[in-house]
Amino acid sequence: MSLSYCPFCHLSIPSRELESRHADNHFEEDDLARDVELAQQIAFAPPSPAQSLDHHGSVRLRLEQSSGSAAEQIDEKVFNLISLQTRSSFHKVEDGLIALLRNCLEADSDNSISLLSGHVDHFQSIESDDIGWGCGWRNIQMLSSHLLTRSQEARKVLFGGAEFVPDIASLQRWLEIAWERGFDKIGSADFDKKIYGSTKWIGTTECATLFRSFGIKARIMDFGFKEIDSVLPSTSNRGKGVIINDKGKKKSVKLYGPMDKFVFRRDHHDLGTCSTICSSDDGIVDKDNSNKFYRSKSKGQQVLIDWVWNYFSDSRFTKSGNHSVIVSEKVPLYFQHDGHSRTIIGIQVKHQRSGMQQYNLLILDPAQKTAALERSLKEKVGWQKLIKRGMHTLKNPQYQLCYIDPGIAQVEELEQLKILDSVFHEF
Repeated sequence: MSLSYCPFCHLSIPSRELESRHADNHFEEDDLARDVELAQQIAFAPPSPAQSLDHHGSVRLRLEQSSGSAAEQIDEKVFNLISLQTRSSFHKVEDGLIALLRNCLEADSDNSISLLSGHVDHFQSIESDDIGWGCGWRNIQMLSSHLLTRSQEARKVLFGGAEFVPDIASLQRWLEIAWERGFDKIGSADFDKKIYGSTKWIGTTECATLFRSFGIKARIMDFGFKEIDSVLPSTSNRGKGVIINDKGKKKSVKLYGPMDKFVFRRDHHDLGTCSTICSSDDGIVDKDNSNKFYRSKSKGQQVLIDWVWNYFSDSRFTKSGNHSVIVSEKVPLYFQHDGHSRTIIGIQVKHQRSGMQQYNLLILDPAQKTAALERSLKEKVGWQKLIKRGMHTLKNPQYQLCYIDPGIAQVEELEQLKILDSVFHEF
């Protein structure tokens, strides 16, 4: 991606963005643009040496002034970004996507129960912009659309209180600021703390890092066939996980997913809070046979399905709807596997005549066209193929989820959020 120099704000901007959107933003509100430009000139201009000092004193003063406080420099970047960030364009579904999906699920409700997130806008990858690399950013935008619509406290802190979903370039700037503030130091090193203008893939850890930097309590869950005790941060072990076998010896194994190699994992039994989501009798870990890392594929898939079901059915959150379609206030889930990520907006269970239960994840894919999705939901034709994903489609050996806990982290908890970890559930 080629970069060009913006003559107004003195930032390096992707050439396509500079020509199409960025430069125009400087002329939309002339007074504000002049104020921001002046603030940037003051912020980035080198300080003038004091005339009364000698050469050495002048150099020393310049160094002290230019280094300044790291926090002050970050605050200045935040101030500029709040003013210059761009609202992301997207196809807005008339009557709301969730309302249309709810109608379809109600018509398809024979012996079924569906749990559905309260609101989400679909952000599709654009062929001329981010096809092939932008799915992670699009899923972040989908989660953001829910938070900005359904959570007043999140709306106040996200993206400087902008109250809109920023475009990918602006989100990249926000992620860089999060890294500068010390969030996910290990993961940021893989990017040299630079992501703006890049087409590099991002994953669950970048999603969590971005939201955590605003005080949003983003958590990571891992699901896989091998129990992973931790991930070594040293470069010699980068890309390797660690299995602890029954003899206490360590064996390196490959991890899957763009950035999950940087996540410190711990077994779900180490966290008491997980018992509210996954009961201890789900068969996730065999305490008496800790060396048995493999389970049948169907049981492994069921571990993930059960977690998602319990997440959306959490009775602590307000719900509405009838007996067949229940709308929850839970935030959608960032759903990552090797090579792609999507957004889980709910789950459906159908009770078969045989007594078996058939589960379907309800998923929004950035690769889908929003207009086609809207049309299929309105006509109630073909929408199942676009949204429903049965348990048989979960063919990858590892998955990651990012979910959002309620509340905004304060000073002490915010510092703790700078270090990423996850809870591991064994297939």
